[in-house]
Amino acid sequence: MSDDFELDTDDLKRRMDGAMANLKTEFASLRTGRASGSMLEPVMVEAYGSMTPINQVGTVNVPEPRMVTINVWDKGLVGPVEKAIRNSGLGINPQLNGTIIMLPIPELNEERRRELGKVAGQYAEHCRVSIRNVRRDGMDQIKKAKADGMSEDDQKFWESEVQDLTDAMIKAVDDALEHKQAEIMQV
Repeated sequence: MSDDFELDTDDLKRRMDGAMANLKTEFASLRTGRASGSMLEPVMVEAYGSMTPINQVGTVNVPEPRMVTINVWDKGLVGPVEKAIRNSGLGINPQLNGTIIMLPIPELNEERRRELGKVAGQYAEHCRVSIRNVRRDGMDQIKKAKADGMSEDDQKFWESEVQDLTDAMIKAVDDALEHKQAEIMQV
């Protein structure tokens, strides 16, 4: 009956790739001592009665390697944007110049680099957990098909497929983490 069983490995891969894409976004928000517009992506501003991403209340530019500027479109939002940046935990002190907020990126000290490395490790662990959850979903589908009459050989085949996919994604997470930590520790 269950010889027709076909595990949707494309769906599992897509879900694991989604976890990996989320990890890359989180890594992009970590400061490495160089200015980047993406470091402001997680910062939300109280604007017009709701929480809004910074890039929707102004133009984010990187005019030089150690400076990010935000040209706020509405003068009334300059204060809330500055407050959101101060409270974001990025460790950046905004400077106002009319509707332009300048963010000089300070040099990272050794202690701050280690802290950022630990944060990167936490992000990677969350990604690994997400990938393992997708693996568990795949294994549950296989167990259900086994209960419905799938042969043991088919069960072993599909379990090894899911495990191989999981191992490859975990290795990609570890490689990305290693690369990010090397980038953070680079002076």
